[in-house]
This record gives sequence, structure tokens and C-alpha cells, in this order.
Amino acid sequence: MSLEIDPFRLAIACVPLAAYGLVLAIVNARRRPLVVSGGSDVVTLGIALSGVAFVGPMELFRPEAATVELGNYIWVALLLFYWLSVLLVMLTARPRIVVYNISPDELHPALAETANRLDPEARWAGNHLSLPRLGVQLHLDSLDIMRNVSLAPSGGRQNLEGWRKLTRELSASLASVRVKSNPRAFGFLLAAAGLLGISLSHILRHPVELAQAFREVFAF
Repeated sequence: MSLEIDPFRLAIACVPLAAYGLVLAIVNARRRPLVVSGGSDVVTLGIALSGVAFVGPMELFRPEAATVELGNYIWVALLLFYWLSVLLVMLTARPRIVVYNISPDELHPALAETANRLDPEARWAGNHLSLPRLGVQLHLDSLDIMRNVSLAPSGGRQNLEGWRKLTRELSASLASVRVKSNPRAFGFLLAAAGLLGISLSHILRHPVELAQAFREVFAF
């Protein structure tokens, strides 16, 4: 059996990943940081991996009895299950804020100003920040290779509304901050272009296999 994936499944797997890479390229090419909640970050990653999940676990573990009974509606059920799983991860994950395209040194002044404005009792201990009036305790977790910083929860008890307020206020504080474009944006753009190019070339070179794979997946 050939190890080469058919063009239809390859496109389904690669196109969402290419779109994710393009979004990362745009975010990192900007001269502004981008603040997103942890939930939004999870949903975006879920979209990026949806094609891989479709041609991987969904198709591999698709129940035969349900497929016979539901026909092509089985894909609706499986996609619904996938997105419910992503939603469950988003709802059960601990609160978090991700700031893209910024270094910890660049973030710290804006975060300190926001913290003092929201909570006069705000206290720093190293890279840990406590906001007792908001019910928020966090620490900075940076990923230097990607040039982004996560504000991750510290301790057990967290106030979700406090985290939402911090997200809004920090986003407003960073709106006027200008940073250097991340040179890795070009790498994300190349990766996205490569995935799209591979998918398109396979589609153009193997139209018969494309139609056959489409009929196999959707039982036409």
C-alpha cells in the first residue's frame, strides 16, 4: 500500500494549518502586540487542527454501525463531537491570557500600570503578580522562540470575571504600544505557503485520486 496520502485528505489536513500559519505570520509582522484570552487561543488551535482530526482520529475510529445507519450524516455527528470536545477543553481550562509578539521586558511596564490601575493592592514577587481585589494571581510564562508571553494562573482560587477585566484593560493599555516586527513572521508565512502549495500541487497532479478519495470519504 502506498504511503502517499491522497490529495483530498491532504488538503483537508493542510489548509486549516496553513490558515493558522498565515494568521501567525500577520500577527507577528504587525508592530503591535495582540492580547487574546486562553479560551480564544484554544478555539483557534482547535480550528487549525480540525482538518488533521477529520482525516485522522475521526476517520480512523468512525463507528461502522453508525456510518451505515446515518450515512454521510455521521460526519456531522463526528464534527459536532469534536467541537464539543474543544468547547469542553475551553470551559474547563484554567483562565489564561496570551500576549503575542511581545517580550516580557516590553510587556512588564504596561502590565504593571494596568495592575496598579485595577487594584491598588497589586503586588509583584519576581514574575508573579497578585491582584487580591480582582481575585487574580498569575505568573509570566514567556516563550522566547515565538516571542509571546502567557499570563498563567498561580494558586487554586481564581476569579473569572477578574481575569476578563484584566484581559480587557491590558488590551487597552497595549493598544498604543509599538514593538518591532517579529522576524519569525516570514517563517510562518513560508510554512503556510508551503502547505498550501503542496496541497494545490497534489490536487492538480492527481484529479482522479481526488475524486476517488472524495467518494470514499462521503460514500458517493
